Amino acid sequence: MRFAKGHGTGNDFVILPDPDGTLPLTPAFVAALCDRRRGIGADGVLRVVRSAAHPDAEASAAGAEWFMDYWNADGSQSEMCGNGVRVYARYLAEAGLVDPEGTFDLVTRAGVVPVTMGEEITAGMPVPRVYVSSSATVSSTDFTGTAVDVGNPHLVCAVDMPTLEGLELLKAPEIDPLIFPAGVNVEFAAVGPAPDGADLYRRMRVYERGSGETQSCGSGACAVAAVAVHHAGLESGTVVVDVLGGRLTVTVSPTECLLRGPAVIVAHGDVDAQAVRQLVFS
Repeated sequence: MRFAKGHGTGNDFVILPDPDGTLPLTPAFVAALCDRRRGIGADGVLRVVRSAAHPDAEASAAGAEWFMDYWNADGSQSEMCGNGVRVYARYLAEAGLVDPEGTFDLVTRAGVVPVTMGEEITAGMPVPRVYVSSSATVSSTDFTGTAVDVGNPHLVCAVDMPTLEGLELLKAPEIDPLIFPAGVNVEFAAVGPAPDGADLYRRMRVYERGSGETQSCGSGACAVAAVAVHHAGLESGTVVVDVLGGRLTVTVSPTECLLRGPAVIVAHGDVDAQAVRQLVFS
């Protein structure tokens, strides 16, 4: 089984080319691939499949050739992954499947995402919807947060820099299951001085449902930016978001949300699918 490995600001993915949708992926197999000691290791799996070949995307096949079939590290599926979109796009470009300097649409479970290629890649994300206050509990400490829908669920909690650096995110924060019945990505964000060209700045750490603490979360950065702009009383703005793995830039307005950042393919190879399946049943 062929694979590639890529990352966007440290959020890393196993990429499986499967244009005709023939790979028999299962949650257990995906989780085994993402195992960092006995598999390849990743925060998730990106299956590269044509929209027409996947039931979740065939309705959009006329306008967008490729579907990002995204799986979390625990084998669950997710609606959206902003870093995954950019890494998927970089793979398509390097494989000669799209124009490396062009624009195209990509189907996700959260809808069709426009992508603009370049040294950094810009994805037109779902416009974040800020909707209700809630809280997350980490190590017996409660943090007040704001719920945001970016095609997938987020809870953005404001903290100061020392608290951000000292958080122990070894297990999932406790959240309100009535507000987040399908789980939630929890972002912790601290304020800092805005760099040139930006309206606001946040430094972020994230615990992603199904993957644990990751180096970065693109949709999470969009959620953090939306809350920052909302709390600043602005209608729109550009927010620089630093994550553990690098820097993302989000421009958000009532009508669009643009996520810009790097995406790198670091390796290509073959995985012994039989060995992975043995791991599943061991």
